[in-house]
Amino acid sequence: MSKRSATDQEALDYHEFPQPGKISVETTKTVDTQQDLSLAYTPGVAIPCLEIEKNPDDAYRYTAKKNLVAVISNGTAVLGLGNIGALASKPVMEGKSVLFKNFSGLDCFDIEVDTESIDRFCSVVTAIAPTFGGINLEDIKAPECFEIERRLVEELNIPVMHDDQHGTAVISAAGIINACEVTHRKIEDLKVVVVGAGAAAISCARLYKKLGVREIYMLDSKGVIHNGRSDLNAFKREFCAGGYMTHSEVFECADVVVGLSRPGTFSVEDIKSMANEPIVFTLANPTPEIFPEEVMKARPDAVVATGRSDFDNQVNNVLGFPFIFRGAMDVRACKINDEMKIAAAYALADLARSEVPKYLNELYGKKIKFGKNYLIPKPFDKRLIVEISSAVAQAAIDSGASFMKGFDIKAYRKELAKIL
Repeated sequence: MSKRSATDQEALDYHEFPQPGKISVETTKTVDTQQDLSLAYTPGVAIPCLEIEKNPDDAYRYTAKKNLVAVISNGTAVLGLGNIGALASKPVMEGKSVLFKNFSGLDCFDIEVDTESIDRFCSVVTAIAPTFGGINLEDIKAPECFEIERRLVEELNIPVMHDDQHGTAVISAAGIINACEVTHRKIEDLKVVVVGAGAAAISCARLYKKLGVREIYMLDSKGVIHNGRSDLNAFKREFCAGGYMTHSEVFECADVVVGLSRPGTFSVEDIKSMANEPIVFTLANPTPEIFPEEVMKARPDAVVATGRSDFDNQVNNVLGFPFIFRGAMDVRACKINDEMKIAAAYALADLARSEVPKYLNELYGKKIKFGKNYLIPKPFDKRLIVEISSAVAQAAIDSGASFMKGFDIKAYRKELAKIL
């Protein structure tokens, strides 16, 4: 469903009126009487403080920690805007907070940390972590984002995820799973080309390997990543081709291309050389590497996805992060591991195969049915919170990321259905 783009002034007015920004804080308890005041603050507040001092886990009982996630950035890789700094990133972080609340019911604070130092950033986040039940890292440039996430996952006992990496990986993985279904392929037989070698590209390629893909080629701004190059960091070296290969050679008979770069980094000629029914994910945003109509003109048999809402098969991170954090935090997971991400990807793929509710057909003005033009669920599918969060929660239990005892998946799914 296409819609006109907002003007610059409309965007500014939206953020300024009727009050600046997109989020506010509302209380969950009344403070209408002297008794309320004595319970909310002194002297009553001392009682839960002392209980938490004795047993830190009681913070989940007596404070908002259980349902509170932080969106934290240093503004070094914001959307398509680049390194605009911490303060200028705040509208994006507020927007992410809105999505957490509206899609998963999680409360959220946005926090902008004004430093490009890995040590200082990690020190700040570690120091404030007791406030939160989960931490969503956002818009931090590569390769620093890998080290930042690694340290924080290691140091903290709450879920930490850099969504720019893993959100795209999970959603695109779901799309690839279903693209294999409609084109009668097996994941382990795929030849995949990843165009781009930044945070999202590295994490996508890693997750595809976890899914079972055995043949992955990666291209950066200098060409194919191979073991004859001496200019590669450790993250790129994970995906070195065995010997020198040209750009055209890696596209020859490739089953899948995932573009995570910029417009023009692969071409119609590259698409023409791919295998039958090529799976083409052209995810640069807002301008894809190649527009879908160009792909379809060259290869009418292609399966196409983009990062945009005005084309079919949008790889949209809002399908992932609200529900991944919801499931992880609800079972008090100490991390978000590969098993949980893969569970989310398969849950998304399964949901797209199920019958589409009437309200979604009405919302999008067409009959939606699983196939080449519908591989990935729509963001407004109300079933997402139940299906994805429950799959993530169960995977956390099964993989040992959560030590919750007596987890009842059926009861949990019923609770999820009530949240929104």
